[in-house]
Amino acid sequence: MEVMRNTFLAAVLALMPLAALGQDFDAGLAALERGDYAVAFNEWRPLAEQGDAVAQFNLGLMYKNGHGVLQDFAEALRWYRLAAEQGDALAQLTLGVMYANGQGVPQDDTEAVRWYRLAAEQGHALAQLNLGWRYNNGQGVPQDFVTAHMWYNLAAADGVSVAVDARNAVARLMTAADISEAQRQARVCLESGYSDCD
Repeated sequence: MEVMRNTFLAAVLALMPLAALGQDFDAGLAALERGDYAVAFNEWRPLAEQGDAVAQFNLGLMYKNGHGVLQDFAEALRWYRLAAEQGDALAQLTLGVMYANGQGVPQDDTEAVRWYRLAAEQGHALAQLNLGWRYNNGQGVPQDFVTAHMWYNLAAADGVSVAVDARNAVARLMTAADISEAQRQARVCLESGYSDCD
């Protein structure tokens, strides 16, 4: 239970831009630290309803995991979508996972790719890893080892160690020219601030 609470707290803290730290948000965070999910929920819900993306993500997380509320994937999806539509990369990644796994929605590889791409193009390394895997395996997109290598390479550069292994594995299926092209595409993508990643 303590590990779950600490993991949940770490996820919440990682998402918190300084601008979102209002009195109600702080009260919710303090409640979360005490393990009082019901109070955290009651503090964050008004903020979420007012459009605060971090509070929306937090409610999504609470519904997805059943912390302080009954577990409800459809309600989690609703809150994640609101945050994701405001550009919250972690919410976009989470929506991708929910579509990939059919949690609260019918399983949809194409929709999973769409959300992974939005987060990946903001530099979210786990979204880049997931997008690379999708291209590597042709799920939701045509199989493309060059593009898979590019996304794995970007995730690896951001410190995701499993992306190094994935990049090296897909490289064994590629020609030297294909690897060189994938590396060039990764450089262009990174140098463009993720605006030129196709």
